[in-house]
Amino acid sequence: MDVNWKTTETAGEWFAKQDKDDLRKQFSDNGYVVVHNLLDNDSLEIYQEIYDKLLSGEIDASKHRHDLGSHEKRKVVDQENVCQIMWPSVYLPGLAQGPLHQRTKAIANVIIGEDAEFDFDMLIAKSPHTETGTPWHQDESYWPDMPDKRAVSFWCAMDDATVENGCMWFVSGSHKRPLRTHRPVKVGHHIRMTDDCSEAEGQPQPIPAGSCTGHHGRTLHYTRGNSTDRWRRAFIVNYRPKDMVAWEREHNFDHGKESMESAIEEVHK
Repeated sequence: MDVNWKTTETAGEWFAKQDKDDLRKQFSDNGYVVVHNLLDNDSLEIYQEIYDKLLSGEIDASKHRHDLGSHEKRKVVDQENVCQIMWPSVYLPGLAQGPLHQRTKAIANVIIGEDAEFDFDMLIAKSPHTETGTPWHQDESYWPDMPDKRAVSFWCAMDDATVENGCMWFVSGSHKRPLRTHRPVKVGHHIRMTDDCSEAEGQPQPIPAGSCTGHHGRTLHYTRGNSTDRWRRAFIVNYRPKDMVAWEREHNFDHGKESMESAIEEVHK
């Protein structure tokens, strides 16, 4: 699939309109940022079309497709509880040149440092009435113990994200405190969770389609299951210092680009 970006603004032009001091403060104080209107309607439609082609299998991403909710019985026949597709940019090389990647990188360079570079991307989708939540966790619990822990993951809404269909929840300031104890959600499953958190500690962040949140690797977060009649699709892009991306690859950790199994083994050595 050839991607023809129709955006009327370059990443630089768009970013010039953003309040950089406010972005820095949000991220420093809370461990997350909320950015509205990351994508205009034309660009959003292109991403939605790409997303649908990957979900439907028209673009075959089966090597990198997984059910993050496989620890629960499927609520909808022939549909993952929580569909994850790693590395969509591998299947569509032009994707990384689009506004989503370019604009989130501009934000990352401000909130975690000018040395921030692309690390990996993925799609996470919850189809209607799948009801499976993503448990409270910190992304850092999945990653190797890197010497520089600066990182930000942008969660970009392809549909209006609401409390009912599974918007992000965050625990403000949790990035400043020690990593909490994590365990597999179920024996034999990759998904990790902490028992030491609940909605009482967190705050939901509903956002409209085309907007995004960005959270630190140590920020506690979670989503409810989708109890609505419509999809909740998110496009996630992660950044960390260039030297740390190189460190990961030198330690054979590539977030499942070559092999999901080898990536999991590397995390838990």
